Amino acid sequence: MAANGASVAVRPAQSADLPHLLRCIEALAVYERLEQQLELDAARLHRHLFGAEPVCRALIAEVAGQAVGFALYFTSYSTFRTQPCLWLEDLFVLPEHRGHGAGLALLRAVAAAAVALGCPRLDWSVLDWNTDAIRFYERCGARVLTDWRICRLDGRELQALAGS
Repeated sequence: MAANGASVAVRPAQSADLPHLLRCIEALAVYERLEQQLELDAARLHRHLFGAEPVCRALIAEVAGQAVGFALYFTSYSTFRTQPCLWLEDLFVLPEHRGHGAGLALLRAVAAAAVALGCPRLDWSVLDWNTDAIRFYERCGARVLTDWRICRLDGRELQALAGS
């Protein structure tokens, strides 16, 4: 239930939601103090979400018809389980709409998508300093794994390893 008593609705993103998605991605980068890594490209995001071969999906949270947040996810794969899983890349609610159920509604919708696809697992990462998010995820039943670290190759290092 949102602050004004309206309920939160979650629906699949549509092409017309691109401005909202871009706004949220930019706000997320600022929130996570990663704006220097931001390379927003509306055409590329549109192609990846709505093109002939989508590589990810997005959900929009709305309150009284106003978009207030989004979740973006894609299929990953568990070799140990030999099954597809879902990876939640981002879940973000605009700051002025937090604490009223939009985040929970989005997380529930992504979990429902995982169950509908027969996925045994839904994974995501959270910044270690984001204690509000960590508490939220734990209240939802998630375990924050302490024995795994994310590894990343990008930029020159990625090109070098690839032999470029």
